[in-house]
Amino acid sequence: MVEAKRIKVVCTNRKARFDFQIDEVYEAGIVLKGPEVKSLRAGTANLRDSYVWIKEGEAIMENFHISPYPASRERLDPLRPRKLLLHKKEIMRLMGKTQQRGYTLVPLRVYFKKGLAKTEFGVARRKKLYDRREELKKRAMERELRRRE
Repeated sequence: MVEAKRIKVVCTNRKARFDFQIDEVYEAGIVLKGPEVKSLRAGTANLRDSYVWIKEGEAIMENFHISPYPASRERLDPLRPRKLLLHKKEIMRLMGKTQQRGYTLVPLRVYFKKGLAKTEFGVARRKKLYDRREELKKRAMERELRRRE
């Protein structure tokens, strides 16, 4: 019998799918300290304006805000850079893709999978303004059709 994957989503970057066109999606573990894990389990995190970049052969997530855990004595910077756990081949592949013009690594969501903190991030290209406007028009038309039914 195969056990269903137990995933508890902590936070999602809803704006990312609107602003970027996601080409590929990767999953990586996050290196965290004790109070940060407790804060994540409490759901006090924000992915807005966060990004991933490759520095010296390591994937680093920047601007990922985890609020300090109130009962902890250890005071950590809520926006400190956090290392992502990926295989070396994946890091090299991502480095090649981000060096291409216009590609960036955007975190999509943070979640717990089998008790471990993971992030899902995508290799993305920023949408043009007219693409975003077109998407808004399409959504409005679909909403209007559903309302008429």
